[in-house]
Amino acid sequence: MSSRMFEEAASAPQAVARLLDAEAATFARLGAELRAAPPRALLTVARGSSDHAAHYLAYLVMARLGRLVTSLPMSLVTLYHSRLECEGLLALAFSQSGQSPDLIAPLRELGAHGARTLALVNDAASPLAQAAQQVLPLHAGAETSVAATKSCIAQLVAGAALAGSWQQEATFLAALQALPAALDAAWALDWNVAVQALGGVQRLYVIGRGTGLPVAMEVALKFKEVCGIQAEAYSGAEVQHGPMALVEEGFPMLVLAPPGPAQAGLLQVAAQMRARGACVLLAAAAGTPDAALPLADAGHEDLAPITMAQSCYRMVEALARARGLDPDRPRHLAKVTRTE
Repeated sequence: MSSRMFEEAASAPQAVARLLDAEAATFARLGAELRAAPPRALLTVARGSSDHAAHYLAYLVMARLGRLVTSLPMSLVTLYHSRLECEGLLALAFSQSGQSPDLIAPLRELGAHGARTLALVNDAASPLAQAAQQVLPLHAGAETSVAATKSCIAQLVAGAALAGSWQQEATFLAALQALPAALDAAWALDWNVAVQALGGVQRLYVIGRGTGLPVAMEVALKFKEVCGIQAEAYSGAEVQHGPMALVEEGFPMLVLAPPGPAQAGLLQVAAQMRARGACVLLAAAAGTPDAALPLADAGHEDLAPITMAQSCYRMVEALARARGLDPDRPRHLAKVTRTE
């Protein structure tokens, strides 16, 4: 039996193909504008899954372009009415619906005081899009399942395309264009071992680092939303501090170790946690020792978190059904959340 979450996540490759095709000129124009007049700093405005996509963009921009990126605590504007210094600032708002007042108000305020504002939003006619100076439609199509999947994938890709168009690295841009096929491959991977291992757990650590940490955060959120598991995301470094005190025999842990500078450390963390008695599910490239969950080849290490997210979505949806839950109807949640 299929769910809307399954069907929408499965359609992510087509959504990404639409985005890359429809907005090719937009990405080229934005990249040229950023090269001609680089921002002093960047500020992201987002919540939930959209905030995880924003964090991924932040990693790319800071690592590849050397520009500082900060995530805005929206209450600074909506509750504390702080007057932020906006000269030379680029504010990027990420949203599926574009409906939440605590995204709309800060973006409008930032633009009114001199920031350049851009909304990466699935609904190009939404209030958030109207509040922005520029709009980048995600072209994900209608998303009715409460858990965001294809829209989050589209946001991850839009962030990567924006950073890639700014930097103009040929290998990265070529791999970006091949992402729809890589996402198809990621969807087809067999992660059923994770469904079996996590069927009865009530708590879980999801470990990532670097560009993969935002996806670890996203996957932990999905475990909470649709599986009813108290999942917490940590970096491979942070988990070795306070969170280590909770690790005991059989403690479940998903370690996401895609290719890149963080991979060696994550593999070491997986081995250390296994030695402490944790039940470790390691996601890494096929052939990696002790990797129970294979990862698809994204064509570039900085794009690997995107295809990894796609494999995770399929596993989480299957796990929810295995636990007797409806992934389309998470308890207490609605598709659009309007926070002030």
